[in-house]
Amino acid sequence: MREWLRELYGDDPDDRTPVIFADAIAALGRDGDMIIYPDDVRTDRIVGTVGRAGDFDARFRLVNRTLQARHRSVADAVAAGIALPRVELMQLDEMYFVVDGHHRVSVARAREQYSVPAIVRRICTTAYAMWCLRLSHLASKAAERDFLQRVPLPDDTRSELWLDRPADWARLADAAEAWGFRQGLTGIGPRELGQRWWTDEVVPLVGRRRASGRGVGLRDIELYAADLADRDHRAGRAPG
Repeated sequence: MREWLRELYGDDPDDRTPVIFADAIAALGRDGDMIIYPDDVRTDRIVGTVGRAGDFDARFRLVNRTLQARHRSVADAVAAGIALPRVELMQLDEMYFVVDGHHRVSVARAREQYSVPAIVRRICTTAYAMWCLRLSHLASKAAERDFLQRVPLPDDTRSELWLDRPADWARLADAAEAWGFRQGLTGIGPRELGQRWWTDEVVPLVGRRRASGRGVGLRDIELYAADLADRDHRAGRAPG
């Protein structure tokens, strides 16, 4: 069994277990009501499950061998051109989680179908859910959620945020609030502070660094965090 698992998954634990919806929403933070609508959803965006983590892996390959007969019947129906009901999915930004239709998703991915017909229930989140998120990223996303609760940023900026180290998010929140204090912005709310900090501090600094040739391949927030770490090092402050 151990050799079979290694052959199937390799050494990447993120390939073994799909993201669980409850874990994802806890890390990302719920920030909106549910909207239900029909859609054709890209199969590579379906990365998790609401309640069947033990039956399929992160790529929706069947793991529970007791379900092989059911899986085969769905595959045969698809091959025969039989129309099947829409799968039911929960959506967090770019990520989709299966509520009902795990076998149909599994068969669709095995057949390399681009999309599947679905009924989608969408929930907005505080931290943005990129489709490439895996279990190993949730700790950093939880730290990003805490940052955005202290320093809210506009949606078009929020969707581009990414840092690997959770501790960097707390350091950024401290830096943003300290910047606001130095600018005399003590009377404004968190949302205006976030907007002003990004527009008046982050964007100009990132622009200067890119003009000097720095930050190739980095997102704006990554370049700003790296610059902040350099400034802390020169000032003799330990990183957060």
